[in-house]
Amino acid sequence: MSVPSDVPSEPTVTRWQSPTMLLVLMSVAMPVAFNAWAALLNNFVVERAAFTGLEIGILQSLREIPGFLAFTTIFVLLLIKEQSFAVLSLALLGLGVALTGFFPTEYGLYFTTVLMSVGFHYFEAVKQSLAMQWLSHAEAPQVLGRLIAVGAITSLVVYAVLWVLLEWVGLDYRWNFLLFGSACLLLAVVMKFGFPHYSATTKQNKSLILRKRYWLYYGLTFLSGGRRQIFTVFAAFLMVEKFGYSASQVTLLFLINYAFNWAFAEKIGALIGRVGERRALTFEYAGLILVFIAYALVENPYLAAGLYVVDHMFFALAIGITTYFHKIADPADLASSAGVSFTINHIAAVIVPAVLGVVWLVSPASVFMVGAVFATASLALAQCVPHLAAPGREFTWSVGFSKS
Repeated sequence: MSVPSDVPSEPTVTRWQSPTMLLVLMSVAMPVAFNAWAALLNNFVVERAAFTGLEIGILQSLREIPGFLAFTTIFVLLLIKEQSFAVLSLALLGLGVALTGFFPTEYGLYFTTVLMSVGFHYFEAVKQSLAMQWLSHAEAPQVLGRLIAVGAITSLVVYAVLWVLLEWVGLDYRWNFLLFGSACLLLAVVMKFGFPHYSATTKQNKSLILRKRYWLYYGLTFLSGGRRQIFTVFAAFLMVEKFGYSASQVTLLFLINYAFNWAFAEKIGALIGRVGERRALTFEYAGLILVFIAYALVENPYLAAGLYVVDHMFFALAIGITTYFHKIADPADLASSAGVSFTINHIAAVIVPAVLGVVWLVSPASVFMVGAVFATASLALAQCVPHLAAPGREFTWSVGFSKS
């Protein structure tokens, strides 16, 4: 794996101690904890805490509050270096997951979820910022795709081990949560003491940045937050509540999803680099409209599983939002904008699960029709993305596939 050409030339102890390798290790640690938590959560809350759609909606809204507060990243960075903050956030993620199985009550799950979520969301904001600072415009799409592929193969291993532990060993939820959360904590320790500190090529602004010329990026990010929550929260919950999928079956479904990401995410990243963000996002959102409408109508458990896989396949195309911003942004804005964009993403994400949790009690189909509306709005905004985005060329009002 090559090291980006514009990474600062700082001394390293071995050839493995590079910024790219650190990003790879981060891409391993996060899914070890978070994806195990996600795979176990729906069955755990139904079987051990008797959750309905209302409680799961509240829990998921609480989970998104730290994401809504991600703009505070810029204030934390006044006290701690960005790389160190990323590692600390991973440690909090691991701790929250490790404790989850020991609190099988409504309020206990709310507490451990928020703790885990603080680590997860701050890590995601900072990792995105570090990646944009350490990667050039040319290599970013493919390397970001490669990082998704690394996370995917890690997830494959996690889900395979989890399936064995659930199906063959019969390991209790408590010890599964503890095992995978502790593994993330251990990896955070390795990153803290096994890598030197890497500086950014451009000094970052240490204040909140909201620029008018970034309005399209903000809009796409906002809609992405609401749309993704509908998939993350309610598509998975549909499998358990309506179709009676077991924890091992949900895990197997996740295995299929991440097998696709492992095989194709880097290629999709390279494809985005060739065809441009506008075409990639247009394809993604048009497909998601159809998927959400199908979710609203589905009655067959196998078709529902197929939709879940197809829906997840579109996730890799969301790289296009990040690479579009990478092209139009002032390099000094990257750290601040990463936190601000996470907050914008989670304005909808905080509200949508709780509100739609109530709607779910009346009409699950209506929840997915709302998702189709979000995807339609995203499709409209995607037509404003220029094919040749750059500072001063942040948006266009032309339609179709012209060279604007």
